[in-house]
Amino acid sequence: MSLPIWILTGPTACGKTDIAIKISESIDAEIVSADSMLVYRGMDIGTEKPPREIRNKIPHHLIDIVEPWEEYNVGQYVKDFDIAIHNIYQREKPFIVVGGTALYLKAIMDGLFEGPPADWEYRNYLKSIASEQGSNCLHRMLAEVDPETADKLHYNDQRRIIRALEVFKKTGASISSFQTQFGRKNPKYNCVIIAIEYDRDILYKRIESRIDRMFQRGLIDEVRTLLNNPLGLSKQASQALGYKEIIDFFNGKYTLSEATGVIKLRTRRFAKRQMTWFRSFSNMYWIRAYADDDTTRLSEMALEIFTQNKPLLKETA
Repeated sequence: MSLPIWILTGPTACGKTDIAIKISESIDAEIVSADSMLVYRGMDIGTEKPPREIRNKIPHHLIDIVEPWEEYNVGQYVKDFDIAIHNIYQREKPFIVVGGTALYLKAIMDGLFEGPPADWEYRNYLKSIASEQGSNCLHRMLAEVDPETADKLHYNDQRRIIRALEVFKKTGASISSFQTQFGRKNPKYNCVIIAIEYDRDILYKRIESRIDRMFQRGLIDEVRTLLNNPLGLSKQASQALGYKEIIDFFNGKYTLSEATGVIKLRTRRFAKRQMTWFRSFSNMYWIRAYADDDTTRLSEMALEIFTQNKPLLKETA
């Protein structure tokens, strides 16, 4: 038996949170987050977390569940997700999974590769090699031990190359040999997934407006408050888009104007990577959005697609 799951995704700044809220209001549904940064308490402005008044009105799950100094990963997310979904089904409530963290969505749909824990000493060693000899060097190292994975990764995809090398070092086997379960559907869930898509120029304007709005709302003060905590920020939290660049601004690496420009540039690149991920998903329903669209029309379109597919509360064989 698999549980039907409705998923709404799309690149950053596509408006998926607002669309999900509209749907939730219309069918009295709850929202389950699939965003790797919304889990952190206190990281509100830079993540555009749904306002507290909205979360008080519509139950949200997997938001504000981790302190910003704590580590959190996809493995823990899947465990928390399973618990949240079970509890919602027990209450017979409809819900929507909303978020743009592709790895989290991949784990929900296809199951999770349970790899060895991070080896930060080895990761830092590999990063030093890349810094001295270039990313091509790490890619060549990977090609020697796991040519299948190397063929799939661009030589500049340093994070995934390092993870693949780390898995080989810790297990003696290629990461591709462990990932055979990816590409199969997760037997626990029967997912209907919708993505919102804008033309690139329109999306980039939305991204720039969103970042300007973050600064107006007090992003700098939020980051300062987080850094003033004696426990600091975890590696993951400190690398979050917007937060990393403001930290660099505090450390004198950028002027404020430069930091703002870097955030916009990196966010545009991030959105492009998200779209590459989403296009690799099978059975995706795409909704084309336009500059003059409002969330009402988009939410109505998404709800129609959802309801034409699997029922939300019944288990299906």
